[in-house]
Amino acid sequence: MVQLKTPEQIVKMREAGLVVAAIHAATREAAVPGATTRDLDMVARKVIADAGAKSNFLGYGGFPATICTSVNEVVVHGIPDEKTVLKDGDVISIDAGAIVEGWHGDAAYTAFVGSGHAPELLELSRVTEESMWAGIAAMKLGNRLVDISKAVEQYIRRQPRPSTGKYGIIEDYGGHGIGSEMHMDPHLLNYVSRKRGKGIKLVPGVCLAIEPMVSLGTAQTEVLADDWTVVTTDGTWSSHWEHSVALTEAGPIVLTSPDCGRAKLAEYGVTTAPDPLG
Repeated sequence: MVQLKTPEQIVKMREAGLVVAAIHAATREAAVPGATTRDLDMVARKVIADAGAKSNFLGYGGFPATICTSVNEVVVHGIPDEKTVLKDGDVISIDAGAIVEGWHGDAAYTAFVGSGHAPELLELSRVTEESMWAGIAAMKLGNRLVDISKAVEQYIRRQPRPSTGKYGIIEDYGGHGIGSEMHMDPHLLNYVSRKRGKGIKLVPGVCLAIEPMVSLGTAQTEVLADDWTVVTTDGTWSSHWEHSVALTEAGPIVLTSPDCGRAKLAEYGVTTAPDPLG
């Protein structure tokens, strides 16, 4: 069963989404050379506390922090700590979430620490982010879940190959439903699988976290001994982008984007629904 949200519930999810957007803004500013990933976690904790919200990461399955800080070859679920000091040239993906009155928001972005990044890293993040927006643009009434997967994959496959030889679309992790819980049905692949069929029909009230993860090499990952940190098996660096999106009669609402995704989706010819908070 896929949970369909009422307009009133989407309002609460938008409130949670704006807390997540504030976490992103604050941690992006704090992700500088010399900062530890623990420092970034403390920044996120303050944003959540100041908003009167709750963390949906802290304690989830035993996760010990408020955000995930995934540096370089770490794809997802990196645990903030005092030992990981950001260096000039690092790439970090920060995944954050929040709960407002029982309703969840979840989003991720990739940031560049300092300067001097190789062009292929800048392009990796751009391709990953734009594939997310292509997927969001495919979240239309009457489409199927597979149309989102197809849009993400096709965008990536159409891009010029990096000097490493290929983009690896991570296979073991993907997007998901979101609402009264952070992770809900349906699971959303970032590529098309004949085994999975077309998936659910997209109707008003469907809310999804759309989150491509792409590496500069393999699509394969492994989990480290801490049972959380996911890395590429070949050590290539990766990028992770995510937004939570609600589908309404009037179109999509990117709940974790300050402008509801209006500017980016206009590039795809998609009109967003009005901001439920006015």
